[in-house]
Amino acid sequence: MKNIFIINGGQKFAHSGGKFNQTVQDWTTEFLSQNNNYEIKTTNINNEINLQEEVEKFVWADVIIYHTPVWWFQLPNLFKKYIDDVFTQGHNNGIYKSDGRSRVNPDINYGTGGLLHGRKYMLTTSWNAPKTAFTLPGEFFEETSVDDGAMFGFHKMNKFTGMEKLNSFHFHDVEKGATAENISIFKEDYTRHLEATFKNL
Repeated sequence: MKNIFIINGGQKFAHSGGKFNQTVQDWTTEFLSQNNNYEIKTTNINNEINLQEEVEKFVWADVIIYHTPVWWFQLPNLFKKYIDDVFTQGHNNGIYKSDGRSRVNPDINYGTGGLLHGRKYMLTTSWNAPKTAFTLPGEFFEETSVDDGAMFGFHKMNKFTGMEKLNSFHFHDVEKGATAENISIFKEDYTRHLEATFKNL
């Protein structure tokens, strides 16, 4: 039995209702529920949060799945606050004990004080930007991938806690390209990603 913790970081704000990331969470839950080997817990960052309960979900999980839109090339503010608050609550309480360094030689071992070793995490993001904005020469992101660019710090954050990265999945052109046909293609592509990711877990 694998324990899966799914976090929906889709924030309700201004013109955003967080609907797409709820849809992605539903796809994830639907896929995992077909296999009796998974127990699932979820969090929606729009709901009232008990910090200690959230820490306990991270400690309980074998795999954490993050679903988030990207706003202005970063996490939505409520999702960032969730991480700041929960991870701080997790100091010496299951998530991390220190930054890993010692006073004897403070120049080395930064980022090795995590307590979540043995856990894995997977990130999905949703963008208005098309995929080509990250891949074509001369386009906005200068041929830098989501994981190596905008989400680089997010991945380092998880590594700091001791978690191991699984392959990410990124949804592109979600606002302008959110036709019924494209949503169906999103689901098919994402389901294949889940099949490949969870095949050997």
